[in-house]
Amino acid sequence: MLAYPVHLEPAEEGGFVVTFPDIPEAITEGDDETEALVWAQDALETMLESYMDDRQRIPYPSPANGRPVVVLPVVAAGKVILHNTMLDAGKKKADLARMLNLAPTLVDRLLSLRHKSRIEQIETALAIFGKKLVVDVI
Repeated sequence: MLAYPVHLEPAEEGGFVVTFPDIPEAITEGDDETEALVWAQDALETMLESYMDDRQRIPYPSPANGRPVVVLPVVAAGKVILHNTMLDAGKKKADLARMLNLAPTLVDRLLSLRHKSRIEQIETALAIFGKKLVVDVI
């Protein structure tokens, strides 16, 4: 599970501004705390996609320490972990496609946060790198 802590700050014009200490480029706002946190989910996923497109390592979340958090859906968290694992191994999407014997377009979808992949596909890809996906409940 990847739960990114957020900082909620009252905005001068009303509402709240949301920032992520671990992903400083992700910034959004909302009319109230609830709306701000809903928009925060989208802002976080958008920036994580940008990191993936640029082949940048995605920082894992720091401890919440009492701060509110935005929790990535399980499939998205698995994709982030797969992305970082591939970077650590020096592998590209084309390499993963060969390793999984899949078409490159299927690997693109497997790594897209906006595409609904099956968790089993992510588990299979991680297993190639000797990793196992573990889900936690809070």
